Amino acid sequence: MTTSFIRTVPVVLALALASIGVSAVAQTAAPATATPAPATAEPSTTEKVKEAGKDAVDATKRTTKKAVNATERGTKKAWNATKRTTKKATNATKSVAAKTGDAVETAGHKTADGMRSAGKAIGEKVPGTAENEAAKK
Repeated sequence: MTTSFIRTVPVVLALALASIGVSAVAQTAAPATATPAPATAEPSTTEKVKEAGKDAVDATKRTTKKAVNATERGTKKAWNATKRTTKKATNATKSVAAKTGDAVETAGHKTADGMRSAGKAIGEKVPGTAENEAAKK
């Protein structure tokens, strides 16, 4: 639905209801007399319809403003939730990356230490190497 459609529906309904009221008043109205109406006479049908239309437009404006405000509040809440979630995800990713880096570093050190130990053991058995000479002493 478009905004213009939503705005016109209450106006159309108000005018339809006012026209029903007009026809009901016309059917039940007393016949006109020769005496003029008093100064405090009831407003005319046209004035009633105009007033009903104004009321419908005012109500539509209020409703539209409330809807806009609610949408803005909802959008702001969604944006803030997205920021919080993104921040949490970023922090979790950083933490996992740091732990992974530490694990890789630890594994690398253990591998290097193992290779050095194996090289030393081999060097002790090969004649003419510093390890072999040190092992003999």
